[in-house]
Parts: sequence; structure tokens; C-alpha cells
Amino acid sequence: MGGDKKFEGIDSVIPFLDLRAQYRQIKPEIDVAIARVVDSAQFVLGPEVGAFEERFAAYCGTTYCIALNSGTSALHLGLLAAGIGPGDEVITVSMTFVATTAAILYCGAKPVFVDIDRNTWTMDPNLVEAAVTPRTKAILPVHLHGLTADMDPIIEVARRHGLVVIEDAAQSHGAQYKGRSAGAIGDIGCFSYYPGKNLGAYGEGGAAVTNDPELARRMTLLRDWGQEAKYYHILPGYNYRMDAIQGAVLKVKMDHIEDWTERRRSVAAHYDSLLADCRCQSPRPPPHSRHVYHVYAVRVAHRQRVQQALHAADIGSGIHYPVPVHLQKAYADLGYKPDSLPVTEAVADEFLSLPIYAELLPDQVAEVVNELNRTCN
Repeated sequence: MGGDKKFEGIDSVIPFLDLRAQYRQIKPEIDVAIARVVDSAQFVLGPEVGAFEERFAAYCGTTYCIALNSGTSALHLGLLAAGIGPGDEVITVSMTFVATTAAILYCGAKPVFVDIDRNTWTMDPNLVEAAVTPRTKAILPVHLHGLTADMDPIIEVARRHGLVVIEDAAQSHGAQYKGRSAGAIGDIGCFSYYPGKNLGAYGEGGAAVTNDPELARRMTLLRDWGQEAKYYHILPGYNYRMDAIQGAVLKVKMDHIEDWTERRRSVAAHYDSLLADCRCQSPRPPPHSRHVYHVYAVRVAHRQRVQQALHAADIGSGIHYPVPVHLQKAYADLGYKPDSLPVTEAVADEFLSLPIYAELLPDQVAEVVNELNRTCN
């Protein structure tokens, strides 16, 4: 997730995230679904995963969904299926979880970072074309915190230069851009079902969605050791298959995702109204977008002091993300220095994620904002 775990406050009066509250709501359905998998003894892929793939593809408005063992695997296979390999460049952003960059490097390709827009905190489309070189093969925008990137101008650049567009939609299940669902706007959309996501498994999980039959075929082969039939391998592949229990859990949650999303959006709207006079920048989604608020982040000065005050008041919080990828020690060899991406670096110093989940009560939102106002103003 990001930030210091001690501040997330699982046992706080107002935790940063409360997965137990969600489980209590759907416990009978979940227990039956898990028992059904155990009784079937089909623990990897199988009918439960297949049924979930159909549901999620329909939800995204795509023809195909390839269920996987993580969002990282979705990014990796999406890039491989699109033909990305050694010597290629992929334009992306640094304000993201490291998996976005790692997946590019797994392919032997080079991530090329562009800065983010100062209002949406997603890829600045005005900077993309200048980053294109003869080695560029793909653009990988990140839909941060549940808000889609500004996709139309990004796709226009991609089409002019013959590039593939792969969406990192790990945080954006159900988000929309001008009426189109996240993941279905580019060539491939990649999702994570990490437990804390808006649509979360009870373990690791991920998926890639697409309308392209050949891309779907390649990703389906690659997730299962490149097998066309059992023990007949036509591609070097990976063990990226989804467990059947995760497919069953996610299928149950598909019945609730829209209700949970609208409740999250109501919580966010309550935050917006109460934070109107606070000395912090709250999210500013464009009117053409449906923000699904996987994270409700604000920009605050003196973040450490503010976060400590929330912690002292028994209110959980997080940071998404405190150090952008281009300044992480693990990726120093990419050659980026401080001040390379000024907007990215500025928001990384100020982001503070507030509690948000469907079960959060209006009085709890007010308590969070009261403490934030007391500390910030």
C-alpha cells in the first residue's frame, strides 16, 4: 500500500481500512463460495475463475478477461503479449507503486518517466509526445487513486507513432473516462485484486482485460507455462494462474462492487464538502471522469506532524507514495535525479491518504476532518 504501517491503525477507532467490516457483510456468501471450491477439489483456474472472468470482462465492457495471480503479473504479461522486449522503451509515470516499473524491467525494456498533471496527479498528456523516441513501443498510464488518466490525448499520441497503450488500472475498478471503463480504453487494461483494493481477493490476484483476441490468446498461454494443451508448450511461459478460491471470492464481490463504489463516492463527497475551508488540496476529478476513490489523498504541508496528530487521535492514515519510483534506491541505475519530475516530487512530499471505505460513517468522516482542520489550520 505505502507509508508506515503503524499509522494505518488496523485497530484504531477509525482505521485507515476495515476489511473485517466488509467480510461481516458478505460472510455467508463468502463461506459458501470457499466451501464450494474445497468440495470441488479444483484449486487452480477452473470453473470458478472462468465464471469470474466472464463477470469482470462484462463489467469492464471488454471481450476478454485473463485472471492472474497478481496485478504485477498482469502488467508483465500485457507488455510481453504486446511484444515489448529488450531495448524497447515504455513511457510511464513515477507516481505509482513500483510494480509498474518492475514489470517494464522484467521484459528487458526501459521505463521513461514523464511528470504528472498538478490537478489530477495522473500522467500529463502534454509531456508524452516529447518523450517518444525511435525505441518507444508503448505508453503505460497509471490511473492513480481511482481516477483515470486523461486518455484521449495519450491515445492520440500513441496512434500517431504506432504505440501500444497499456493501462495500469490496479486502483481503478469501475472508474470511467468519458463513459468508457478503466481498462477498456487502451489496448490492454491491468488490474490488481490485492485485498485492500476496491475489488479485493482474500490473497493475491490480478487480471488483464482486452478486446484483442490475439493479445488475449498470448496472455492466456503465458499465464500457464505457455501450454496450448497439457504438457504441450508453444511459448516460454510463467506460473501466473489465479487460485480458484480467489476467483470464487471475487465472483461473490462482483455482486456488491457497484454498491460499495457508490458508497465510497458518497464518503469522498462528504470529505470534499467538509474540507472546503481546510488548508489542503483535496482530489479534483474532471467532470468527465468517474473517480472510484481507492485512495482519498490530500496534499498537506508538514505531513509528518499532521499524520502523527491523526495517529494520536486514533485515526489511521497512509501515504501513496512517499518516495516516487525514480528516486527509489532500487532504481537509481535508471539515472534520474532529484528535481527530474518536479510535480511528482512535490506531491510525494505532501500526499496523505485519509480513511475511506464503504462502511465509513459520516460521523467518522467528520471526526477525521475536524482533526485535520485542527492540525492544518
